[in-house]
Amino acid sequence: MPQQRSPEPERKRGTSTPPRDKDTPWHAEAVCRRDEAGLFFAPSKEPTAARLSREDAAKRVCADCPVRVECREHALVQPEPYGVWGGLTAAERRVLLARRRRRAVTTAR
Repeated sequence: MPQQRSPEPERKRGTSTPPRDKDTPWHAEAVCRRDEAGLFFAPSKEPTAARLSREDAAKRVCADCPVRVECREHALVQPEPYGVWGGLTAAERRVLLARRRRRAVTTAR
């Protein structure tokens, strides 16, 4: 008999993140709530090398976050113009939004 799939998204093997309580706002379970906001948002006049290093560190935090997808979608829908959200920088989100728009136009034809 085929195994029935859970409606919950699959998690990476080795992670011990329990399923999210759907009655709790997604941001209440965000891993970044325990970290310094400075990791996710650039200080003014940040040198490029420092920015890239900080963004990589922020993305590592996002990688195992149980609400990464919800966070990313929030940042795309709002849209959030600054910071790392859901593992994507502002520039990466702009690229993703542009791709989605192109796909929507192509699909609508």
